[in-house]
Amino acid sequence: MLKNKKGLLVLTLFLTFSLALTAGAQAEVKNMIVLIGDGLGQGQIDMARYMSEDKDGQLELMQLPNIGMMMTSSTQGVPDSAAAGTAMATGHKTKNGMVGMSPNGAELDSILDYAETLNKSTGIISTNKVTDATPAAFSVSAKSRDNEVAIAKAILNNDVDVVLGGGADEFTEEEDVVAQAQDMGYDYVTNQNELANAQASNNKLLGLFNDSYMNYKLDRDDLNSKEPSLKEMTKKAVNILSRNENGFFLMSEGARIDHAAHAADIPGVVAETLEFDETVEYAVNWAKKNGNTMVVVVADHETMGFSVTEPINKEALMNIEVSPEYMAGQMVEKEGEPGMTIESIKDVFAEYANVEMTDKEAKEFNQSIINNEGNMYYQYMIGWEIGSVIASEYSAGVLPADIRADSSTGGHTLNSVPIFAFGPESNEFNDVLDNTEFHQVLFDAFKPGN
Repeated sequence: MLKNKKGLLVLTLFLTFSLALTAGAQAEVKNMIVLIGDGLGQGQIDMARYMSEDKDGQLELMQLPNIGMMMTSSTQGVPDSAAAGTAMATGHKTKNGMVGMSPNGAELDSILDYAETLNKSTGIISTNKVTDATPAAFSVSAKSRDNEVAIAKAILNNDVDVVLGGGADEFTEEEDVVAQAQDMGYDYVTNQNELANAQASNNKLLGLFNDSYMNYKLDRDDLNSKEPSLKEMTKKAVNILSRNENGFFLMSEGARIDHAAHAADIPGVVAETLEFDETVEYAVNWAKKNGNTMVVVVADHETMGFSVTEPINKEALMNIEVSPEYMAGQMVEKEGEPGMTIESIKDVFAEYANVEMTDKEAKEFNQSIINNEGNMYYQYMIGWEIGSVIASEYSAGVLPADIRADSSTGGHTLNSVPIFAFGPESNEFNDVLDNTEFHQVLFDAFKPGN
């Protein structure tokens, strides 16, 4: 079941705040920008700052004046992004795989929904598919995160004004949801140049820049990508949403930090985190000029237990210029049986990661990319195995492949994650919060008369 939340006004909110609204009371926070680094725990932050600078390097997000900590559990313990995002967006824990719904299937209202009741504009951005777990948790209610075609329609039916990221297939394969969006007044863009030139005369913009998730930053040049960066998408969204005199809510997700972490991909995590950090810098600078905007930087959960270990081979890892997923695409499949040719395995590891493999090691790698049914993994999961080999070779601090294989979440952890915040009411994050309490701070910040 999916929820069309357009025009929703929860009765209890109306009873609580109607008097304040009638009196013309205004919250101190007019605009809210929530920047989510998917999988971005403290270990990923430390890895990015150390690998890109040195032991004392700092990221822009570390400069924000208010810092807290958030616990990340779902009802089942270690969360996936659906349950983690739901807790943050709605203030209620749920089962892994569910978005915007309680464990018993009750539809939940999010901070984005609440912003709409205040006549604010709203937006969601992701370098994953815009129908994936985190953006879905803020914008729809669904029993399964996998029902992405229906989620695509529900996002538009919920009147989310700006929707930017990947996932074009979810809008076009079963029915032409893009055409429906255009009929609803959305401008539609598909590449970096079109985004830059978009006017969004109706203050509505749909941008889908890849059929699936957007490409890793490290791979864009090799793939001749025409995709915008997370910063470019966020900047355009803020430009459009800020036209509303009542303010706006924006959730912008650096999603591929998590994907790189699943693959134990150290240079990938660094590159994606640095791009995310550039987006943080932009948002904070805009908020400083605006004066009544809260900026919150956080993760939904941590992935693969990252840490900067003493023997890590920084130079070797940072010489790697493409993702493990890209490397997987350069291997040659065997004819008539699952797996890759031994020579192509050895060649790819040597060319892209400077790892010399023996025939025996290449054969062992081949076994690691074939499932129990005898079928070869998808390319991204082959990338996971490639990344784990490289991480082990260069002594990177990350969970090994066997623990990831036994994990129902592909390597998520229950580690708490840091919160960095700027702007009015952001001092409320100076605490150790549960992910449901994180939502409450957002809600209170928008509350009329606050």
